[in-house]
Amino acid sequence: CALPYGTSNHGRNSPLPVAPSPTTAVHYLATKCVDAVKGHQSGRWFMPWGPNQCDKIQDFDEAMSKKIEANDIVFAVHIPLPNKEMSPWFQFMLVILQFDIAFKMYNQIEDGAVATIDVGVAYRDDMLGEWTEMAHSIERRKLSCNFTTTKTYENEGRYYECDLLPFMELGNVAHKYYLLNIRLPVSERNKINVGIGEIKDIRLVGIHQNGGFTKVWFAMKTFLTPSILIILVWYWRRITLMTRPPVLLEKVIFALGLCMTFINIPVEWFSVGFNWTWMLLFGDIRQGIFYAMLLSFWIIFCGEHLMDQMERNRFSIYWKQVGPIVFGSFCLFIFDMCERGVQLKNPFYSIWASDVGTELAMAFIIVAGICACLYFLFLCFMVFQVFRNISGKRSSLPAMSKARRLHYEGLIFRFKFLMLVTLTCAAMTVIFFIISQVNEGHWHWGDYTVQVNSAFFTGIYGMWNLYVFAIMFLYAPSHKRYGDEQSRGDGEDIQLTTTITHVDGPTEIYKMTGKAAQE
Repeated sequence: CALPYGTSNHGRNSPLPVAPSPTTAVHYLATKCVDAVKGHQSGRWFMPWGPNQCDKIQDFDEAMSKKIEANDIVFAVHIPLPNKEMSPWFQFMLVILQFDIAFKMYNQIEDGAVATIDVGVAYRDDMLGEWTEMAHSIERRKLSCNFTTTKTYENEGRYYECDLLPFMELGNVAHKYYLLNIRLPVSERNKINVGIGEIKDIRLVGIHQNGGFTKVWFAMKTFLTPSILIILVWYWRRITLMTRPPVLLEKVIFALGLCMTFINIPVEWFSVGFNWTWMLLFGDIRQGIFYAMLLSFWIIFCGEHLMDQMERNRFSIYWKQVGPIVFGSFCLFIFDMCERGVQLKNPFYSIWASDVGTELAMAFIIVAGICACLYFLFLCFMVFQVFRNISGKRSSLPAMSKARRLHYEGLIFRFKFLMLVTLTCAAMTVIFFIISQVNEGHWHWGDYTVQVNSAFFTGIYGMWNLYVFAIMFLYAPSHKRYGDEQSRGDGEDIQLTTTITHVDGPTEIYKMTGKAAQE
């Protein structure tokens, strides 16, 4: 099921698809090299193919016949495949490991077996250059394998079904060629790699972002950044022209526009020319800030439109709703720092490698999904309350003049439409958040895969920008005045004006007539 490279070599070797998939998975089979030098010299790298390739063996039976010890075998994997090269356009590289373990009656996998892996990764930018070490680590990975048939002598040689293991994650693909050297040191005295079965081969799956998708993503962010920035400046200028200070809702909309601009700024362009390994972590932080701001905005947005609410225009009255959002975002940040923060120093580290880490990560994904669904249900309840209150205020419309009544009916219609768009945007955001968490973790618990195409990623991102643009455009303070003939009458209710158009701000509800109502 390996996918084609598509856009390697900066996309010059193959045409750019109309809708490139976000990621590509490439499968590798490790080559068994022999390290015959006593003492295992540090800094020596074993190349599986090419002019300086290592001495290879086909299987462990050959190693036994040549009296080669297990400690002298190095599993070598060159990334990418021959006649290919990696590219900074790939953005990141995630490597998953899987053992091919044969069943033997005298060498079965023990319960709770843990494989100790001595691994190093090196890089170079031309096929004849020297390898430069990037990282070296000794990692432990717990094996989770099942033997689906009866454990008898007749079934010896059949393979266990083993789960995929997280192995390595690079936050930037700054070099053309990478080399992995993996050792499985054996020490019966120290109980190292004892009881892990008879390992026949090591397979790796390299996952990276498609170069074609990266170019589409960068182009989209580059185009949207000035659009949101211009409307943001225009929106704040309209607020500063008012004689009154900005109200809470206007401040929150401006903060939302700032967060959208922050996540839009295409700093990823620099990752193509610089080896910025922290880009994945930085991207998670930006997205987390935007999530927190967007979820908080929807709570305040609906709360400020509840006309029967006595206290408004104060941030402190929303602490019960906004507080859990901020706390959850902080937990998300800590969780991310526990993995990707450590990976800045050790790319082989994974929170999924331990039992406690796996349970914590799984619990986080489940709790995050449940909280997202509960938030959406609470938001639906608030929108329902807003609709019910707006419908109750329609009774004051017949007492108004025809021109003003039509004006308010149009405002009510547009406002209800905007609230429905808000619910739709919230639903898509919750779905995107849950799928993103599942998609990021599916390699760690088995074969359950969620296929997400590029249209979904770009569609959600474009929806956020369009929604923020529309909110700032529609909620910019209006400077229009209505003539005296429209405001003459026996007492017209100004509640809808203060709530929907925010000319005087939604702090309190006033009933005015004549010139006072007009102003």
